[in-house]
Amino acid sequence: MSIKSLTPLEGRYGAITQPFGDYFSEWALIKYRIHVEVEWLITMSDHPGFAEIRAFTPEETAFLRNLVNQFDEATALRIKEIERTTNHDVKAVEYFLRESLGSMSLSDVLEFIHFACTSEDINNLAYALMLKDGIKDVWLPAAESLVTAVSEIAEKEKARPMLSYTHGQTASPSTVGKELAVFAYRWNRQLKQIRSQEYLGKFNGAVGNYNAHSIAYPEINWEDVSRSFVESLGLTHNPLTTQIESHDYVAETFHGLARFNNILLDFDRDMWLYISRGYFKQKAIAGEVGSSTMPHKVNPIDFENSEANLGLSNAVLDHLANKLPISRLQRDLSDSSALRNIGTGIAHSHLAITYTLKGLRKTVVNETALAHDLTNAWEVLSEAVQTVMRKHGHANSYDKLKAITRGKGIGEEEIKSFIESVALPEEDKKRLLALTPSQYVGIAASLVKHIK
Repeated sequence: MSIKSLTPLEGRYGAITQPFGDYFSEWALIKYRIHVEVEWLITMSDHPGFAEIRAFTPEETAFLRNLVNQFDEATALRIKEIERTTNHDVKAVEYFLRESLGSMSLSDVLEFIHFACTSEDINNLAYALMLKDGIKDVWLPAAESLVTAVSEIAEKEKARPMLSYTHGQTASPSTVGKELAVFAYRWNRQLKQIRSQEYLGKFNGAVGNYNAHSIAYPEINWEDVSRSFVESLGLTHNPLTTQIESHDYVAETFHGLARFNNILLDFDRDMWLYISRGYFKQKAIAGEVGSSTMPHKVNPIDFENSEANLGLSNAVLDHLANKLPISRLQRDLSDSSALRNIGTGIAHSHLAITYTLKGLRKTVVNETALAHDLTNAWEVLSEAVQTVMRKHGHANSYDKLKAITRGKGIGEEEIKSFIESVALPEEDKKRLLALTPSQYVGIAASLVKHIK
């Protein structure tokens, strides 16, 4: 972290976003490129069809894989130094591998480093692995922690009555837990899709036709070799591409993250409104300042911070999802520059999740405020009364209730007086007269079970 960092991801929020450096930085891209190059070399040495490249000893294979396992900043800087001469980042990786293997027993296989590959064969696989690993190892655990935290509150507060608001106006009551469970259920659907997302890879040469491959080794089934290699990396093989993998799966991935983000944005805004109504209280943390001039304030800044980062995340994710699947003819270079920003959108999403979790830890249900508003909202029982009246054939039940409640304040005495005036079976009338706003929550508490 530097006080001169250009973006807050590396500066102000660097401690939170630091784990993404292992997946989306220039360092990470170089490391994943080496991983793909090394595994391709090992694959050829294991395949009998490549007669000109011998089988590697266990020690040689271990050495190659240790170039990845022991990859460090010094190695990355050496490759960047080579790139200053080549002016080509993937070629710099190839030359580094030649340099590393040239003084040892593997010096006889140097010409098979990057064999039959176009740069995009290496890059598309590297980016797919970066994206898959970064989401799985960093973003997904944070998202799951958020859903778990909200689910736990939903379960704890599933029977806690709360006044609802539709169009910002008082509406039929619900429970705190059920309303939070709605978000957990929505997030779980998105997480299911995100976890099952395919990450595609292509390995078919300059324009996707195995041109050089089939000239050099016409007897090899190149589609089988390509599929086997891509799948060995834990990716899904894309058999039909131009020079580049088409990036449709990247768009699918980012749209999934954006949907998760939008649900979180909805949650943040609802929590902000609940706090503003007093339904949730925020814990005062010793030493913290809510306002530079108003000493009493405890502001919902964590939910607001989350909201800001969600906007930035979705802006990047949406742009990349729309831009990356489009390429002129067999390829143009615009995807290369765009792909370098995939970590930005994901990191802003992760940052938003982190701050929402922080806000939740400082937030508690305010039973007093919840009870106060319910006690003063007897008008919400008009729905119950007119529905029971309809059940028993009373004409214009809705309009009769509307006349005494719409836009008016109505209390317990007035609503009960109206109920007494209506001809209803004794059992139904008794149930309506005993009803209070806090009891009129339907089966809200039992609905929370759907998040499990």
